[in-house]
Parts: sequence; structure tokens; C-alpha cells
Amino acid sequence: MGAGTIQKDGGSGRRRRGKRSLPMSEINVTPFVDVMLVLLIIFMVAAPLLTVGVPVELPKTAAGALPADQEEPLTVTVTATGAVQIQTTEVEREALVQRLRAIAAERDSDRVFLRADGAVPYAQVMEVMGALNAGGFSNIGLVTDIGGPALDGEGQ
Repeated sequence: MGAGTIQKDGGSGRRRRGKRSLPMSEINVTPFVDVMLVLLIIFMVAAPLLTVGVPVELPKTAAGALPADQEEPLTVTVTATGAVQIQTTEVEREALVQRLRAIAAERDSDRVFLRADGAVPYAQVMEVMGALNAGGFSNIGLVTDIGGPALDGEGQ
């Protein structure tokens, strides 16, 4: 990685006394490329791990994924204990509609993703959907895991 020298004597390989060698002005970019490739690999591995979410056991369905938006989607989660969270912040059910209205006033999109643990009763999920609608979010997507029954005889 060090700099080399160029000899003035025509490159015959023999050095004469009293002659000076000129410093080589070429830059070795190989170490730079190696470092950049290592950083690229690190970021490619680390990027999928940076997703924010609350661990819930999502039910499985045969539905496909929704197309992605430009704005980060708002996610509301109902945990197995029945607690409601907006992104990762837990919210009391009584204050849910007020918080959603405040968030809806700041956002361009009315899309929200609802994640609910499979053990949560249907009535509780519908209560949260009603609160989302009352809070100004009419475009509600239910989040599930893929690979569930298709109900057309071709499932799994």
C-alpha cells in the first residue's frame, strides 16, 4: 500500500550513485474498493433488520401484498393482550380516536395498516377499525402472513 519510486535511469534495474528517484504519483484504489464492498455488504444485511414493529402472531391468508407507497405507512397493532399501539407507542382505547385525528391532520395519505394478533377476538379488531374510520383513516389494510388456506381447494 506504500508509494513506490520511479528511477530516472531508463528502468534498467541498476541504480547509479548520485541519481535521485522520483516518487510514483499513482494511487492504489484496491484497498478503497475492498472497504466499499465490505460496507455495501454490511448495509445490505443490516437494512432488513431495521423494520419497526411489535411482535404479534399474524394469521395466515392467501391474499397478496399491497403495493408500496411513498410515505411511510401508519401501522396500528392490536396485541394478544388487547393493547392498541400506533407504530410502537401504546395508546389507551379512550384516547385512540383523538390521537388518530391528530395524526390524520399531519399526513397526506389516509392509508393505515392494521395488525392484530390471531388470538384477539373479532369484535375487538372491529372496534379498532371503527376508531380508525372515526379518526379519519378510510383506507384500512389488514396485515396477515402469507401461506394460509386459500379456501378454493388449492391452499397451502
